[in-house]
Amino acid sequence: MTIRIPLSAPDITSAEIDAVTAVLRTNRLSLGPELEAFEQALAAYHSIPDAVAVSSGTAGLHLALLALGIGEGSEVIVPSFGFVAVANAVLQVRATPVFVDIDPVTLNLDPALVEEAITPRTRAILVVHTFGVPAETDRLQEIARRHNLALIEDACEAIGAVYDSSKAGSFGDLAVLGFYPNKQITTGEGGCVLVRNGELGDRLRSLRNQGRTSGHREAAARELERDPASSWFEHAEIGYNYRLSELAAALGRVQLGRIEEILAMRRAAAERYQSLLETISDVELPPLALPRRSISWFVYVVRLAAGPAGAAGDSGFRDRVQNALARRGIAAGRYFAPIHQQPAWCGHASSIAAKVPITETIARRTLALPFFNRITPAQQEEVAATLSLTMQECKR
Repeated sequence: MTIRIPLSAPDITSAEIDAVTAVLRTNRLSLGPELEAFEQALAAYHSIPDAVAVSSGTAGLHLALLALGIGEGSEVIVPSFGFVAVANAVLQVRATPVFVDIDPVTLNLDPALVEEAITPRTRAILVVHTFGVPAETDRLQEIARRHNLALIEDACEAIGAVYDSSKAGSFGDLAVLGFYPNKQITTGEGGCVLVRNGELGDRLRSLRNQGRTSGHREAAARELERDPASSWFEHAEIGYNYRLSELAAALGRVQLGRIEEILAMRRAAAERYQSLLETISDVELPPLALPRRSISWFVYVVRLAAGPAGAAGDSGFRDRVQNALARRGIAAGRYFAPIHQQPAWCGHASSIAAKVPITETIARRTLALPFFNRITPAQQEEVAATLSLTMQECKR
């Protein structure tokens, strides 16, 4: 099969290419001025004290948990409706993920169910702003304060989203962004930890750079130039190579400078889909707006109604529609298969204990349609017409 309309596509302009090329003409490909400029721009954009760029959103989740002292014996509340890295990072610090169900409208953690899941071992709530829709961060903040828990935001899908006039990523003790090529802005591979408490910044910089005692990038670089046998080769703790290159940082800096244009293009694409798809029966569309929120459109995910013979309880109908679209050259994605049902997780004690009926029901019906900055009206019209046709075919 030849895919003519992809599920996602990065949006790289000549300005990004020029910025990356300029880095290649320097002798600083790591821990240089582009990294510092990108971090400062991210912190300023979110109105927080600091930002620490890392090699991926997954790396950011790992370091956030480590920096907050989450480890063996700890429980962390997470959604199962999300990307698998959310639970993997918890397991990688030897803590236990506790899967909690979602709100059926926002697809984010249900705060009431979060509170019910808290035990004496709970140390953190890891909330995901799913598909760029901000979670109820005020309620989660209040729950976290009352139970003395850390609040970590996974805002990897939600840069630019707003809840109660503040950007997603500015509420938690730490927050994580992701810049994979399908995200609103990209660094190729990359991520960032947003730091409200500035004291955590140096710890995160040390952890991302092999646990070096001199975690700050500029201080480390100057010391290395002065004395190669200096503290650059002293490691205060076990760390990781989670650095983000100067090339990636330059790309991200320019992309971030275009963020409002990018968010507007994605919002316009979502609105076009809404008008094109609203007459198709058995397709439930995502809300264009929600109270107290401004959505950052990461993906456009519809929910398919029941197919023949009560297929609402079976993902087979959705999968047939996806395959039929692919045969016609249109990519679509199953966002998200529940983490607790993934082959790597289904035998884990956390998965066996999971009671998440809303997650399981909704996940069987979700289908992500092609969605990216520069998707054209003609492409969206083709997607809509083909989806309508394949829905009819798959019901026969």
